[in-house]
Amino acid sequence: MSHVFSEETHRNLLARIPHCTGREVSDWLRTVEEGPALFRFEEKVSWLRAEHNLAYGHAKAIIHEYDLRRAARKLL
Repeated sequence: MSHVFSEETHRNLLARIPHCTGREVSDWLRTVEEGPALFRFEEKVSWLRAEHNLAYGHAKAIIHEYDLRRAARKLL
C-alpha cells in the first residue's frame, strides 16, 4: 500500500489531528519517537492505530510527517 500523500492532503490531515485527537502533532511525533523501534511504514501506522485508537488517515499522516522530519534532521 502506498504511503504517498499530495502535499495539500498531508497538510490538511495534519491540521485536523489536534481537533480530532485532542493532542498536538508535536505530541504525536514524540509518541512515535518514544515508541517501539519499528522499521516499516505500515508497521508504525498499525502500531499507532492499535495502541492509540487513531484513524488510519491520521496515523498515516503522523508517520509520514515523522519520516519527513527525521530525513530532514539527517540532512543537517
